[in-house]
Amino acid sequence: MPKTSPRQRKTIGRVMHEYEHGELESGPRGKGGKVKSRRQAIAIALSEAGASKYDSERKNRKHLARSKRKEAVGRTAQQETEGKSRVGAAGRRESSPAMGGRNAKTPTASGAKAARTRTRKAGGTSREDLYRRARSKGIQGRSRMSKQQLENALHGA
Repeated sequence: MPKTSPRQRKTIGRVMHEYEHGELESGPRGKGGKVKSRRQAIAIALSEAGASKYDSERKNRKHLARSKRKEAVGRTAQQETEGKSRVGAAGRRESSPAMGGRNAKTPTASGAKAARTRTRKAGGTSREDLYRRARSKGIQGRSRMSKQQLENALHGA
């Protein structure tokens, strides 16, 4: 068995941390329940890290890539329970702690849909119109706001 890479060791460490804290679950989307056996935890760790001797090279690469994506987006049990849901999620995260709240540059899927609905209802107001309304209401920081942020600020004010 080839030596594990630093990235694989990091993933193995994360999975074992989840096991020790009772956060590791087996099966698809955790449907198998909490992992109680240390042996099973080690098997899951090696599989997630793409270092299993029982899987093919192709499957190992696939597992490691999936784990990297999961860690980047912040969907690991460790990140969720410790409140670090956006750690290392550059490029995919929202800019607010609420994951798509008021000042998010990129809205979530449901937020984008809601924004489209609002613009249809509002008759498609332009950013300039929104800016004028924000200036009349005295909203701070309006010049640096995007159209979406101006809409949100006007709805809140």
